Amino acid sequence: MDIRAYNRQAWNRQVEQGKRWTVPVSAEIIAAARRGDWSILLTPTKATPRTWFPSALQGQKILCLASGGGQQGPVLAAAGAEVTVLDNSPNQLEQDRKIAEREGLHIHLVEGDMADLSMFPDLGFDLIFHPVSNVFVPAIRPVWIEAYRVLRPGGALLAGFVNPVHYIFDFDAMEQQGRLEVRYSIPYSDLTSLEDERRKKYLEAGWPLEFGHSLEDQIAGQIEAGFLITGFYEDLDPDILLSKFIPTFIATQSIKTLIK
Repeated sequence: MDIRAYNRQAWNRQVEQGKRWTVPVSAEIIAAARRGDWSILLTPTKATPRTWFPSALQGQKILCLASGGGQQGPVLAAAGAEVTVLDNSPNQLEQDRKIAEREGLHIHLVEGDMADLSMFPDLGFDLIFHPVSNVFVPAIRPVWIEAYRVLRPGGALLAGFVNPVHYIFDFDAMEQQGRLEVRYSIPYSDLTSLEDERRKKYLEAGWPLEFGHSLEDQIAGQIEAGFLITGFYEDLDPDILLSKFIPTFIATQSIKTLIK
């Protein structure tokens, strides 16, 4: 199946349903960002360290990669950055457009695939902000390679992703019965790991397809693309049972040190 097209429609529906990661920030948050008082999320609950950003955002060219929804790009734009938001979902991009119009912000919006940044030149960005979203593509090493290409030397990739241990457990048992039952292996795919009936239920419900990538692809993949990992933290989601026992999200700060 065309995974990108399916997930585009799935995320369009998420916006229509007002799901958590599709709700734009308020006017108060934008006003605070203009005063220099801002924070944004790579993972569900922990604010991304301000030390991971340039000391001043004015004039910094930032790519919010697979980061539509009006939650990060408008805040960075209000803080002075030159922001481009790339997302696979037109409805998610529409959320950023609405905030930009409401607040008088300039944000460049691009519909596209996070693994194909061919519309952008080499060395075009100072920073890439990539919140938890590569869970929605089957291969992530192309994402790291493209991110490296479009960053200038010394530029940073800030990435959030799911701890793959999350995907070894039976989701229905976790969510409906409150118990942990190991069922799947990594790498995980909603398309190939789920039993036929459960996969059919997911597709009929129109939920976004998810892929549980190995830590080797997530971390070594960045290193092999040319990045130097200089920052790391873990986070959790209190709504996920597994988070009571282990952090289920990871964030990295990675620096492009050379031109290949």
